[in-house]
Amino acid sequence: MDSKHKPVFIAFSSQKGGVGKSTFTSLVASIMHYRMRYNVAVFDADFPQHSLMKMKSRDLAMVMENENLKRMAYKQFTAIGKKAYPIMQHKAEYLLEAAHKWISESNIPIDVLFFDLPGTVNTPGILRTLAGMHHIFTPITADRMVMESTLIFTQLLQNVIMEKGETSIKSVNLFWNQVDGRENTALYEVYNKLIGQLGLNLMKSQVKKSSKFRKESELDSKNVFRSTLLPPDERLMRACQLDIFIEEFLEIIQL
Repeated sequence: MDSKHKPVFIAFSSQKGGVGKSTFTSLVASIMHYRMRYNVAVFDADFPQHSLMKMKSRDLAMVMENENLKRMAYKQFTAIGKKAYPIMQHKAEYLLEAAHKWISESNIPIDVLFFDLPGTVNTPGILRTLAGMHHIFTPITADRMVMESTLIFTQLLQNVIMEKGETSIKSVNLFWNQVDGRENTALYEVYNKLIGQLGLNLMKSQVKKSSKFRKESELDSKNVFRSTLLPPDERLMRACQLDIFIEEFLEIIQL
């Protein structure tokens, strides 16, 4: 492996469960690896759930059972000539060492390494691991408990970890997820103002609410959205404005 090729370390991280960090890890990884042809790998350190490891096992089983998905997977492989991106299981403690070791031994130069991390700063090694990221993306929803825990977490990153200087972090980015057009826009304006007053970075793009975020491939699936083996359908991406989010995401990481 070329030692000059340094992958970007990215984490979708939050202190509140159910806001979509594992979902976005799989979605963005699949888009970048299968559609944009980047070389991607994922470390699943979300102990004890290890959601992404379990998702990949389910995806593999579903492709074998669903003829449509099997054809899609075969067509994709013959078109891009790339295998599925690897997902490795590891605890947060000493995760950076494991990641660097894996990169040094990889036969393929990795462009982006995604980390799915536990949702608590009390996990051994988590703050050190976060400090080793290049970019952190934090999904938020218009819920008081989500906002309180997220703002405390993000301020911790910026005021404690980043200000000490012993970090690789280049950006910490909040973004609205599960935005419902029927919700009170005034509430978002209040939260946006608060985020600005705290000096935190809020992405311009908003990901709209969709039931697809909660569903993986099914036996009768004709369109794929959430999968570790196939990229999300472009029409479904546009419907929830995930395509706009990806554009801004790429601008931030400057790969």
